[in-house]
Amino acid sequence: MKTLNCKRKMGLVALLFAFFHISTLQAQTVTGQYVPGAMIDGAVYFLPKTAVRIAVLVEKSTYTPGDFAPYAERYLRLNNVSPEPSVSYRVLSLKQSALGVRDTTKAYNVRFSPKTSAINVATAEDGVLLAINATGTRQVEPQPFRPAAKPIAVNPRQFMNEEILAAGSTSKMAQLTAQEIYDLRDSRSQLIKGQADFMPQDGEQMKLMLRQLEMQDQALTSLFAGTTVRDTIETIFIVAPDKEVQAQTLFRFSKHFGIVDADDVSGTPYYIGIQNLSQLPATDMEMAAKKHKAINGLYYNVPGKLRSTIYCGNDVVSKEEFPAGQFGNIELLTGDLFNKHYGTRLWVNPLTGGIDKLEAEQPK
Repeated sequence: MKTLNCKRKMGLVALLFAFFHISTLQAQTVTGQYVPGAMIDGAVYFLPKTAVRIAVLVEKSTYTPGDFAPYAERYLRLNNVSPEPSVSYRVLSLKQSALGVRDTTKAYNVRFSPKTSAINVATAEDGVLLAINATGTRQVEPQPFRPAAKPIAVNPRQFMNEEILAAGSTSKMAQLTAQEIYDLRDSRSQLIKGQADFMPQDGEQMKLMLRQLEMQDQALTSLFAGTTVRDTIETIFIVAPDKEVQAQTLFRFSKHFGIVDADDVSGTPYYIGIQNLSQLPATDMEMAAKKHKAINGLYYNVPGKLRSTIYCGNDVVSKEEFPAGQFGNIELLTGDLFNKHYGTRLWVNPLTGGIDKLEAEQPK
């Protein structure tokens, strides 16, 4: 966030907004639609519009066959073990949230005269208005997805005994490894039943022995069944509609390639639809703003509402409703409100451009 002081930092304002122009201004708080040009003693601000942020979590599974995969059914009765490596994808979740972005069609320049108190304009880095005579609140975006740490891979060969390692063929090694797996399972069963030759002295020692047997079993079994490594990937899509949207392709998804481009027919399409739930008529202030009139005061949004629906085929995957500045109206706060007698402070919602809070003192 940045704060522009129109009295003390005119040089900085002129440098930052050298390409903006303000039409004929009176000695009062005046707002007008910006046009390219120069501006010496004022500030330029934008109102936001509401975008839809779609976070898609996709799981990537990478399968690597084990060294003894061809013998999985013979020795361990494991069916459908593939001897070929493969990669597959699946959608875990899809979450929508609101995001405020700069609306370039709602750019205004404002000049405050010495007779007013409205001399501090707080904006975000992209110029979106946050506050007047106050510290604005920056919008908080969702935290990016952070995958959990992967467990350390265990080398199954460290659990092979001397007889297995000395076997003269892969088939014999597979046979002896299978026998070792059955022995481990038998030892685990006897331990649980309390029939083992060396029983643990307490519960913690019991858990430790069972975990060790389970780890050895899984490691040696992976030589037959193979291993699957799973990675979760987050992909973000931003849709900032200016009007209603009917079944626009958001992305396509392939179980073999994951998320692909919207025009890649190898994937199944996911569509997004945006519905305007407000349908509010334009106000006089909105018409004046569109006609580039300079008016005494400050523009703000009266948000409408949108509904965002995401489909896969005919199935609704996600449906959310959000307040939306672009589907509402533009209104005006009169410049008289910023008279020094009132000490007015204003906070603007960074998502919608609507007024969050307005404080003014009663004149004495």
